[in-house]
Amino acid sequence: MSAQKNIVVIGAGHAGGNVVAFLRQYGFAGSITLIGEEQALPYHRPPLSKGWLKGETTPAQLLLKPEQFYTDQNITTLLNTEVCSIDRTTKEVVLGSDERLPYDHLIIATGAGARRLPAQGHDLDGVCYLRDLSQANVLKERLLPDARLVIIGAGYIGLEVAASARLLGVQVTVIEREERLLARVASQALSEFYQRAHEEHGVEFILQADIDFLLGVNGALTAVRLQDGREISCNLALVGIGAIPNDQLASAAGIECNNGIVVDETACSSDPSIFAIGDVSNRPLPVYDCRFRLENISNTLEQAKQVASTLTGFKFPPAEVPWFWSDQYEHKLQIAGLALDPDQQIVRQGDEPHRFAVYHFKGDRLLAVEAVNMPAEFMYGKKWIANNTALDLKKLQDSSIAAKACLSDS
Repeated sequence: MSAQKNIVVIGAGHAGGNVVAFLRQYGFAGSITLIGEEQALPYHRPPLSKGWLKGETTPAQLLLKPEQFYTDQNITTLLNTEVCSIDRTTKEVVLGSDERLPYDHLIIATGAGARRLPAQGHDLDGVCYLRDLSQANVLKERLLPDARLVIIGAGYIGLEVAASARLLGVQVTVIEREERLLARVASQALSEFYQRAHEEHGVEFILQADIDFLLGVNGALTAVRLQDGREISCNLALVGIGAIPNDQLASAAGIECNNGIVVDETACSSDPSIFAIGDVSNRPLPVYDCRFRLENISNTLEQAKQVASTLTGFKFPPAEVPWFWSDQYEHKLQIAGLALDPDQQIVRQGDEPHRFAVYHFKGDRLLAVEAVNMPAEFMYGKKWIANNTALDLKKLQDSSIAAKACLSDS
């Protein structure tokens, strides 16, 4: 690619921060402009619900790259800057200041926003969300020992915040509309384990419960009322009921969207000059022969490499198996793959109750592995899924047999 080419990146989160770094690493010598709505330089998102809340992560540790990196790499950063629209005819990005920035290639990395609670009282003081640093800081300031926190939604972010809050001495109640926590994203075994772990640390769960409305006095939250009439006293609530892709700019510009910006295996959108990466993209997953919108760090890294390779001619990365992790208390969960419509599960128990792995199969094909405090099972599973390795399911069912010895002889 000519050194005269100009690349503009909308979104200075994990995806945007990584793609500009890979572009320079892979030899792109043209102009790069990184635009972000937040005041902060690109930073790691996972610590927001864990180390950052607990005061264990420093501001320097949170950053993907130090400020000097962008100066040294000649990357222009426009922070605290809103993008109003994309003019595909003139190939320009229109800023809130009415300034227009031309591009040869545009990369949209706008992520996803928190799904808002559709209940009366959702705007009371004390109702929080957690998608970015400013929201994390608001929550952090309020997680004091006298706080009474209600978490609405028992997904990973909610449970990670619950663990952090308990370690800070905060009273925590988790409300979930499904019959178990992590119902849409994890196995029954995993749900039961984490419920026990949280309850042992003093977290109260209210399952199969719907929110009616939130109560307040003088504009401040005082309780959450359930549809069955129960009222849960609190002065702080975290809403964690999912995320919606920030694809409004792309949609308004006429770019194909369907639960995110639709992209191909190079992360290119329906406009050949525009790419989309990270949580905002709806992408092909070659390993599973389907499309999916992923919300995880491994996805942002893989797609950042895809775009940087495409635009520089650098060696294209191989298709990866999606992987995820969650830290709650002393337990580390690692997930390899996606459990898409499995018809069989095998649980392998470790040498202690808090060590186990759940293998998900469709027929004899391994789809995913959920590993709690068992990193080797995670690593083997990730490799086996990528290579579509044949396993001996009878051996796998015997936890006394090492995972690496469970390959099929046929």
